[in-house]
Amino acid sequence: MKQSIVHLALVVDDYDKAIQFYIDKLNFKLIEDTQLSETKRWVVVAPQGSTAGCSLLLAKAANEEQKSRVGNQTGGRVFLFLNTDDFWRDYNNLKVKGVSIIREPSEELYGTVAVFADLYGNLWDLIQPKN
Repeated sequence: MKQSIVHLALVVDDYDKAIQFYIDKLNFKLIEDTQLSETKRWVVVAPQGSTAGCSLLLAKAANEEQKSRVGNQTGGRVFLFLNTDDFWRDYNNLKVKGVSIIREPSEELYGTVAVFADLYGNLWDLIQPKN
């Protein structure tokens, strides 16, 4: 059997604002933006250089319960993990673009890591794994 996780849904409050953050601040690429109905779009973004990896499906909150989860889908834990081949290039890019750094870089057994927040407050690890 062959299976894979293709997308993770990230609840957002506005499609265009979310696209702008991921494209402009994190240098992601827009994979798809398809209008499905008057209020619903299929919006997929992924890191540059990601070929067959998992992507983010930006899902606009449709009701009050979903809106209450924007920015806190995991109860304040780090939610997403962005691996990089050049930690300092990407870390410095986050700082230059005004992305909120929650925990400064540290060297861990598994690699170099820092925690940042996206525009909604979701926590991410930026990691350059050790070889």
